Amino acid sequence: MSNLDIYQEERPWGHFRRFTDNVSSTVKIISLKPDAELSLQSHQKRSEFWRVLAGSGFVQVGEGERPLSVGDEVEIPLGAKHQLSAGPDGLEVLEISLGEFAEEDIVRYKDKYGRI
Repeated sequence: MSNLDIYQEERPWGHFRRFTDNVSSTVKIISLKPDAELSLQSHQKRSEFWRVLAGSGFVQVGEGERPLSVGDEVEIPLGAKHQLSAGPDGLEVLEISLGEFAEEDIVRYKDKYGRI
């Protein structure tokens, strides 16, 4: 599990979900082109939470792989190997990173773009 403690509170109009509260975090939206993929990678200084905003694809965390569609959520523990792959319509994912964020904190194991 990540350090993310998702809190949900019901209100008369519906509900809200709080993903971080007074913690160090970095928030990004990742947009993958159709049939593109991130490298199979891990991070030593951060965990991640992903929520699919648009499109579809697949996620691998550790040895397991599963399909993704809009609304799906994935937690990536610190040090876990993971990969995100887009389907034919592309994929857009909200990413919340917890811990010390640096783009250099990427260990690549497989990369179709030659970045190993």
